[in-house]
Amino acid sequence: MSRKLIPLNLSDVSTFAKSVRSQLSNQDGLPSHLELLNILAKAAGPGNFQNLRATVKGAGDPAPSPPDDKLFQQPSDINQRLVERIARCFDKGGRLLRWPARRTDQIVALWILWAQIPAAREFSEPDVNILLNERHDFGDYALLRRELCDLGLMTRTPNGRVYRRVERPMPSDAAAALRLILR
Repeated sequence: MSRKLIPLNLSDVSTFAKSVRSQLSNQDGLPSHLELLNILAKAAGPGNFQNLRATVKGAGDPAPSPPDDKLFQQPSDINQRLVERIARCFDKGGRLLRWPARRTDQIVALWILWAQIPAAREFSEPDVNILLNERHDFGDYALLRRELCDLGLMTRTPNGRVYRRVERPMPSDAAAALRLILR
């Protein structure tokens, strides 16, 4: 199951650092993972990690996180080298031949896979697995399924039984790559 991203917003990093240092100096030895999360949350303001997690909109929901500006570019921002590099990862039918090494390339590749998922439908996990297996050649549908959910392009219920494609505007780089692949 994918991990829910919890943003940590700081108004002043200097004050944050001083608070973390102060709290760490009161610790005997290294703090545990949970203790460190609580220290960071307290230094940022919410009090503890549980409060920080609760402040995230829909932290318990499978809803996607807010879109990253880098994912939603204007048409004038198309990176032609990226588009051509991504197109080489796909065959002419839109099948992903290999998983790109660069994270930016992976994100664009996921958008292209997203575009091939039928909209306004619910899928079971086995149905998503079959759908993704039909659209890639490197044999890791679970990676693709997790990445689509982590990127907010698909949602799933907490038990992982129902998946849905999330409707979003496609970034210009991904749309350009998809047009190049399918022409």
